[in-house]
Amino acid sequence: MTDLAPTTFRRDGYTLTHYSVLVVWGWFIYSFSPSVPLLAEDLGVSKAVAGLHGTAMAVGAVTAALLLPRLLRALGPQRLLVVSLALVAVGVTGFVLGPGIAATLPSLAVVALGGNLALSVAQLNLSRRHGASAPAVITEANGAGSGIGLVGPLAVGLAVGIGWGWRAAVAVTILLAVTVAVAISRLPREGADATDAVPAAAPEPDAVAPSPARRGLAPGSRGLLVALVAAMALENATTYWSTSLVIERTGADASIATSTTAGLLVGMTTIRFAGTVLTRRAGADRVLAVSFLVAILGWAVLWTAQTPGVAVAGLVVAGLGYGAQYPLSIALLLGIAREGADRAQAVATFVAGATVGLAPFLLGAAADAVGTHTAFVAIPVLALLGAVGAFLGSRTARAHNLL
Repeated sequence: MTDLAPTTFRRDGYTLTHYSVLVVWGWFIYSFSPSVPLLAEDLGVSKAVAGLHGTAMAVGAVTAALLLPRLLRALGPQRLLVVSLALVAVGVTGFVLGPGIAATLPSLAVVALGGNLALSVAQLNLSRRHGASAPAVITEANGAGSGIGLVGPLAVGLAVGIGWGWRAAVAVTILLAVTVAVAISRLPREGADATDAVPAAAPEPDAVAPSPARRGLAPGSRGLLVALVAAMALENATTYWSTSLVIERTGADASIATSTTAGLLVGMTTIRFAGTVLTRRAGADRVLAVSFLVAILGWAVLWTAQTPGVAVAGLVVAGLGYGAQYPLSIALLLGIAREGADRAQAVATFVAGATVGLAPFLLGAAADAVGTHTAFVAIPVLALLGAVGAFLGSRTARAHNLL
């Protein structure tokens, strides 16, 4: 049986440089997402229209999923990472300088194209380099992203408070993307091209499942993809609209309400850096399933909060659930895929991108119709679906000796 429980892994220069890719994305996502209500106000549009920025990002993410296998073959991982980060820098520049929806929407599509290509390659490389330790490594890499992202909402709140506006905080992404692109370009060729140099782990003799590369996705993948959809919907809907919820329920001003999103990232970062211990003791699949139940507890505290302090507490607890969901879903999908990891990553990118586009828009539309507080009832429903998907997917994969 293949063991996906983490073992000790080495945080070498190659690994840490790949972590920095997620740092770039973490800063962008967690400075941009809580700014969406402020963007809507600046542009004079409804929450549903502002939510279309998530749809634009979905277009970029889906495009990335379709292009990923071809670009990997044409450019190789190192050059593709550099090009992808350059796209992020160009897209963010267009976004922060854009005077209206006609400019901001396509700019975000470019950001998402570059960002999702970069994330996909970085996670593939880390998975193949670290083998059985991949769940812990990918979770920790995402912890680095949410850790730097912790500063994002605070930076937005500070920038708004001193009169610079939210765009100043988002623009920091440009500097980070360029810096990391230079670092990636300087990696030794053999290290950066780990998708060629490091083969995927071969199935052990008792693994009876057909080759995922030849027969489609591995058994259990559908359930894990449901978990991934739930994870992306929960995280993005919450980061987009929790600011609006806090304003609606507590009466806090925009700078304070925006900063409360940092509570979500505190929880997410904490659980991601604790992931090595948790997945070793309980198993990545079990931690994933339980994480959705923790998210429901956090939602209950947030949903009933009437002061910013209680709202922050709820977001911290929700973050303890959210933080494990995306990286463990991805790591398990790649782990059970074996030599079909490239295909599994492309499918995951496609599914995640579509979810990012739909979830914030649908919740924003619901908030316009019935209020943000009522619209947030969707959160525990999504979390329950995620828990069921994680449980059933893992059970199926285990029955085929893939876990």
